[in-house]
Amino acid sequence: MKLLLVEDEPELLASLVSYLQAQHYVCEVATTYAQAQEKMLLYNYECIVLDLTLPGGDGLELLRELQRHQKAAGVIITSARAAVDDRITGLELGADDYLPKPFYLPELSARISALVRRRHYQGTNLLQAGKLTVDVPARRATVESQPVTLTRTEFDLLLLLLANQGRVITKGAIAEHLSGDAAEQFDTFESVYAHVKNLKRKLADAGAPNYIRMVYGLGYRFDPSSDT
Repeated sequence: MKLLLVEDEPELLASLVSYLQAQHYVCEVATTYAQAQEKMLLYNYECIVLDLTLPGGDGLELLRELQRHQKAAGVIITSARAAVDDRITGLELGADDYLPKPFYLPELSARISALVRRRHYQGTNLLQAGKLTVDVPARRATVESQPVTLTRTEFDLLLLLLANQGRVITKGAIAEHLSGDAAEQFDTFESVYAHVKNLKRKLADAGAPNYIRMVYGLGYRFDPSSDT
């Protein structure tokens, strides 16, 4: 799952990245208003962690930008601003949560997890598609109770496909989702092909049908109705 961390305090940002990466998130960062605006509008994120006081602009205006462009990312505001009006305005502009600074990193992680479950997985920890069951917080996949051992990247790929069942996910979108700021390192998408191939093989070895279908020239689609 991919996050955008918008924060201009270097020490706090480093702590956020270190902690959340250890929780299996792909983290992109922005330290200025302009960087955040560019990434928010160009890319898609499961959650944006947004500081309001940024060099070059106000985080509340970034929320307005998200509204204008109908971007669907969940947003958690983290701010030292104590004014109730700022909290109310942020929530009215579409933020999902408001966490005042200073905060505990485990609490932020728990709020991110809850937000992602609400927005992408109908508020549940367990996802089911055909014979496949995925326990999101435990990062565990089974096929009719048969465990499937996945790497972190393979599990994130599976979640991306499950959250977009029936829709084609382009190879570029997969690369960007799995690697964040390092997407350019996916040379000619060879890494994407390899991760998809390994995921399909592991699911098949556990007894799952061929749920992951290649759409030639575009990308991949998760089709839970497949039985071959």
